[in-house]
Amino acid sequence: MGQVSEATGRPYPLALICAVLEVPRSSFYALRRQLELFERPAVGKRGPRPVVSDEELVAAIRADLETSRFSGEGHRKVWARLRLQGIRVSRKRMLRLMRRYNLLAPVIRRHQRGNPAHDGTIVTAAPDVMWGTDGTKFYTEEEGWAWCFTALDHFSSEVVGWEVVKIGDRWAALEPIRQGVTKHLGAIGADVARGLTLRFDHGPQYMSDDFLNETRFLGITLSPAFVGEPECNGVAERFMRTLKEQVIWGRRFRTVAEARAAIGVFIELYNREWLIERLGFRSPSQARAEFRLQAA
Repeated sequence: MGQVSEATGRPYPLALICAVLEVPRSSFYALRRQLELFERPAVGKRGPRPVVSDEELVAAIRADLETSRFSGEGHRKVWARLRLQGIRVSRKRMLRLMRRYNLLAPVIRRHQRGNPAHDGTIVTAAPDVMWGTDGTKFYTEEEGWAWCFTALDHFSSEVVGWEVVKIGDRWAALEPIRQGVTKHLGAIGADVARGLTLRFDHGPQYMSDDFLNETRFLGITLSPAFVGEPECNGVAERFMRTLKEQVIWGRRFRTVAEARAAIGVFIELYNREWLIERLGFRSPSQARAEFRLQAA
């Protein structure tokens, strides 16, 4: 840093300063880059003056972020919603301004691990071709650890079933599958889900005989993910991250029932209003409904 302590008259390395202050060095560098970017004089765009000035656009961005019922959204969803309001600007300009005014959601940078075992696509061309399922644990103040299980459609990322319980056993893991089969395929019965593939990880609930036998009874083709490759189950994994960011992290639940109510409200809102870029910024329920309308 090139700075000398006024108290000791000695220079100290950044690693030591951050360790004493208990601040990650990555946070320091991120803040410094942000300050340098903000202090850098804005370069005027050559050509005609845009219809919406930077000041007006930043105000519209702030207003959209403040009124959104979701947190941690990036420039793509803000860009899509503002277009619906008649504010049509380029995504690059949107990204530049949100970065300059520190309006972007924090992103954890991860190193590439090379070519993964699954380098194809898990997105399907129609609903109810492949579902993904996953579970996660969270803590309640009065009842201790609890579980949330979900199942999602790989076409629309729609939550087709979910369960929140105290004991996360194989029966709890089966419940989202049963809900999805009942809602979208008619009823529980032998081979009613033939043609549907289920993607899951190697958790003990999913590898149990009861789980495997019942899903086979329904006619579901089982497709476990590669070990150590969560990308294979990316649809369910990505929703779990969204669920944690929007509902679980930073929130205290007293009971499992309280958590169940909050998660249920969010899942209903997610299916109806969560915008997904690969769906053309449509919600999961909207994508399914429009597919059915086109197929009719």
